Amino acid sequence: MPSTKILYRAYLSFGEGDIMSLMQSDPKTLEKGSPAPEFSLENTDGKTVPLSDFKGKPVVIIFMCNHCPYVKPKMDEIAAIQNDYDDKAAVICINPNDPDYDPDDSPEQMKKIAAKYGYRYYLFDETQETARSYGATCTPDPFVFDKDHKLVFHGRINDAMNPDDKPTKAVIREVLDKTLKGEDIEEWFQPSMGCSIKWK
Repeated sequence: MPSTKILYRAYLSFGEGDIMSLMQSDPKTLEKGSPAPEFSLENTDGKTVPLSDFKGKPVVIIFMCNHCPYVKPKMDEIAAIQNDYDDKAAVICINPNDPDYDPDDSPEQMKKIAAKYGYRYYLFDETQETARSYGATCTPDPFVFDKDHKLVFHGRINDAMNPDDKPTKAVIREVLDKTLKGEDIEEWFQPSMGCSIKWK
């Protein structure tokens, strides 16, 4: 079992006096094999999307936001994973951030991001209850569940940990390929890194 300790935390400034807490994802809430907590959240198209809509299909759930400099370099890859695995798995993006902290994370701005990248599911976790039930701590913070919605992986999208890094390992793609073949993911936790979720 990986350590439940938060692995790294620092404070960075991204201009305009905006201080952000840099954190890594933490596996203390969901363990390998844990069932995906249920949710029913509003999509950018105004429709309510429950997890049960994806019954019998693997799901990638990515807690993310619009403004985070750690999320922005991965937005294209998130869209590409969605499109490349469209008939095999669902990619569900969830924004848990308090928009009062940064207006760029508002539902209106989410609509613009969803339209720009073609995200089918970009849900707003207004109460932040879904993020808490999953134990999400940073943006991005991805989880992969098999067709029975049991956790097989919690961690990074790829191995580019910093905004300027170039990825060399497509981690989520490798996990999805193994999951679709029914293979075990031995290294089920590989922490992501990004800005802390902006809790209310």
